[in-house]
Amino acid sequence: MDNRAEVREFLTSRRARVTPDDVGLPAGTNRRVAGLRRTEVAILAGVSVEYYTRIERGSISGASPEILDALAKALLLDDAERAHLFDLAHAASPVARPRRRNPKSWRPHESLQWILDAITDGPAFVRNGRLDILATNTLARAFYKDTFDMPGQPPNIARFTFLDARAQDFYPDWEKFADITVAILRTEAGRDPHNKELHDLIGELSTRSSEFRTRWGSHDVRHHGTGTKTFHHPVVGEMTLAYEGMEMESEPGLSITVYAAEPGSASAERMQLLASWAAGEYGQNTSRMPAQESSER
Repeated sequence: MDNRAEVREFLTSRRARVTPDDVGLPAGTNRRVAGLRRTEVAILAGVSVEYYTRIERGSISGASPEILDALAKALLLDDAERAHLFDLAHAASPVARPRRRNPKSWRPHESLQWILDAITDGPAFVRNGRLDILATNTLARAFYKDTFDMPGQPPNIARFTFLDARAQDFYPDWEKFADITVAILRTEAGRDPHNKELHDLIGELSTRSSEFRTRWGSHDVRHHGTGTKTFHHPVVGEMTLAYEGMEMESEPGLSITVYAAEPGSASAERMQLLASWAAGEYGQNTSRMPAQESSER
């Protein structure tokens, strides 16, 4: 990932999205750019045109939090976009260091697996920003059965979404899920632009999926913490599930996601059916990921 190019493309795309009317400026005549001019962004942020131009061209290292906050306000960034701008500035710092964790060798410590296994009414799993599934409980292994069936380890939600035809059935609103998937990857790319595994995944998806390429070029980002989603599981059918995502304090860069159905609903009944199916299909080894080497702690 070229951090300077990422900064340039992100700020240019956000500037093009804001009209003068959005920020109370006169539109004037003979406008040759979509959205705001650089001069207008500079005025709104309280910086010189020369300084903003340098930042938009990628020279964001050293920009103070106050400057970044002023730019976020000038460009009407939402919370996720503001955080992304700060991540880009941090990643450009010469003292920034990318996180180093090999998803192929990482495995949960025993107590984390106990916690996942203790959640028995819904899928619970650990993922990284690259959307690798790194640890699961019984129901998550059954819930993402098609993802686990794909070649390669660890199983990856983004690869399944864009490269497996079964995803179109699993996600009834596939377009929305595809947007969310790319936004999560774009957010992670801003945090850790030198992550080789992430870079390789994005390259693979860009090469093999035009749907991914189009979305990647939009530079959309998002926080993905809570909400409701509808799935169509190949074994038990449609389920509408609430979800919560929680960052792991002990493992920066990893998060736990838990799904749950409304008690007494048809989705809850289908989740119980899925649990029964999983017990028969996988026996007692449902929650365990394929054998992996121990990671360096």
